[in-house]
Amino acid sequence: MNMEPAMEDRRSDEVLARILIVDDEPDIRESLKEILEDEGYQVLLAASAAEAEAVRREQRVDLVLLDIWMPGEDGISLLKRWAARGLEPPVVMMSGHGTVETAVEATKLGAYDFIEKPLSLDKTLLTIDHALEAARLRQENVDLKRQARPVSAPSGDSLAAAHLRQQLERVAQSDSWVLLSGPPGSGKEVAARYLHAHSRRAKGPFVDLKAAAITQPNIAVELFGSEQEGQVHSGRLEQAHRGTLFIDEIADMDLETQARLLSALQEGRLRRVGGMVPVQVDVRVVAATCRDLRAEMQAGRFREDLYYRLNVVPLRVPALAERRQDIPLLVAEFVRFYGERDGLSPRRFSPAALEVMSHYPWPGNVRELQNLVERLLILSEGPEVSGEEVERALGLDNRAAISDMEADEFSGTLKVARDKFERAFIEYHLARNGGNIARTAEAVGLERTHLYRKLKSLGIPY
Repeated sequence: MNMEPAMEDRRSDEVLARILIVDDEPDIRESLKEILEDEGYQVLLAASAAEAEAVRREQRVDLVLLDIWMPGEDGISLLKRWAARGLEPPVVMMSGHGTVETAVEATKLGAYDFIEKPLSLDKTLLTIDHALEAARLRQENVDLKRQARPVSAPSGDSLAAAHLRQQLERVAQSDSWVLLSGPPGSGKEVAARYLHAHSRRAKGPFVDLKAAAITQPNIAVELFGSEQEGQVHSGRLEQAHRGTLFIDEIADMDLETQARLLSALQEGRLRRVGGMVPVQVDVRVVAATCRDLRAEMQAGRFREDLYYRLNVVPLRVPALAERRQDIPLLVAEFVRFYGERDGLSPRRFSPAALEVMSHYPWPGNVRELQNLVERLLILSEGPEVSGEEVERALGLDNRAAISDMEADEFSGTLKVARDKFERAFIEYHLARNGGNIARTAEAVGLERTHLYRKLKSLGIPY
């Protein structure tokens, strides 16, 4: 194979990407493999369409160099089949007998580019660079649209917020698993994303799995992927290859899935549901919970080996009530976010409004504050949010009536009083949301599963 000299030596100790070369000529496969490995890429080889399918079932690849003319199934036919299933990695076609019509057909089917043999090394490397960069930018754009967040870091000047940021930055330098604990709505996902952004895996994907939102029969497929009748579905673990997998409410996983997860991560490989061949994965796990995992473990609901594996680096995300001085900054960030994302008119929160917020207990934490700001931006009028508006939105506008209550209204223990308040608070939001559990859970700042438990404990019908 004739190849011109490379533009420059780009060798690196870091594996840049995983490239699959599909070509029936052994000399071309091996020459390309040697060159690309010198450039820092990890290279997989296939001599036919059937071998290429087998490799893609076993490994996640970032780019395919696909020859058009091969014995048996040719490259265009294979490309058509991949396109019908949803083309995932970018494909660059190669041919020594290329025509304009063939190149046009390949690009219509989704191929990124077409290069002719004998291959020019400069052009080949440049095409690979551009294809990988285009795929990265496309995925980044999808992620940004799907994961647009009002807060990208544990914001605030409080000691609690500053301490959490320092801990996350320190832990990010290692590759240890991390367990984030804290009450619902306190910002555990924000903390996980901040940790990922400051880690060596920052250029890799950040993939989240909300265990509480997935029914038990489906969680294995979501996590490990599946193979059925030639169709391959990549699970969250594969999607997070060379990046971070964030598992929210990991205690909601059943014991069998916990065991399978631990085994996959310790061995660095997994088996898809219905698959026979193990797939290699390199993933860092950041898990989150609002429960006491030690108590869950002692009750037999959480695996002991997984608990101790996660608990190597435990970090606690503080409740909003522990960092009240951060409320003005968070409010400003939410106002800016909803203005940019939804076009909501910015409004200034008056000192009286911020004062009311600073004394509210925030049972739903940062999530409840975010929902409140959005609601006030949508429903309120005028350039400024008053203290009275905040009180009404929080259901605190009946404080004057409290002074007229009979003394027996204040009898009983604090727990009884708290239960009465929680019951009234949840019933109010249930009524306001027409009995819809999902919207009520969001409004009060609870995960849906925890709201169900609260309804049951308070005897509220649903």
